[in-house]
Amino acid sequence: MTTKRSTPSERFDRNVQRRSAQVLKQRVLEQQRTEFGKALAWAAEQDAIEQAAALIVSARRRYLLGYGKSLSFASLLASDLSAGLSGVHLVDGAALRALDVLGDIRQGDLLVAVSLARYRRETIDIASAYVRHGGQLVLVTDAEDAPLADSAAVRIVIRTDSASYANSPTSVVLALHLLATLTIASSKGAGRRLRERDALAAELDLYPEEP
Repeated sequence: MTTKRSTPSERFDRNVQRRSAQVLKQRVLEQQRTEFGKALAWAAEQDAIEQAAALIVSARRRYLLGYGKSLSFASLLASDLSAGLSGVHLVDGAALRALDVLGDIRQGDLLVAVSLARYRRETIDIASAYVRHGGQLVLVTDAEDAPLADSAAVRIVIRTDSASYANSPTSVVLALHLLATLTIASSKGAGRRLRERDALAAELDLYPEEP
């Protein structure tokens, strides 16, 4: 049974309502300072991120999945991974649909799902089907008993506590940044790919010249 998580409106009533901007600002900053310290300690002490990075770098095709707010995190990770790896695909329902991915699972493929409270049903259903049909799953979530936890080859469990109405993204972004960094560092062709992308960006004049 998944632990019941509070909703945004419940957190608003508990944390935000009837508080002055100055008081609320200080509460959020103090809470985030504490949570970031805990996140750093957590990342230093456990090896789930290293295990996940090893699976991602050894995969042939890497699919990133998330719905709702989690799509933003999945998109961030996909962008960082694709800078140094080929075969990185964001399942966004537009350019790449879940049905297309489920219908073409091959040996060596990997799905990385970001599923944070309140756990969108689409993510759960698609990732569950992916595993049932022989695919391998890496899960980024925020509770040991979250949906999909038992289906994942590796799960990265992150704290998202906040003094706001919204769950904190701080620890999530830290974990994804570490995951992308360790993955790219382990890829033999990452340096060459990054240099080629830099050259192409210059050729296409994508960025203004630095002063």
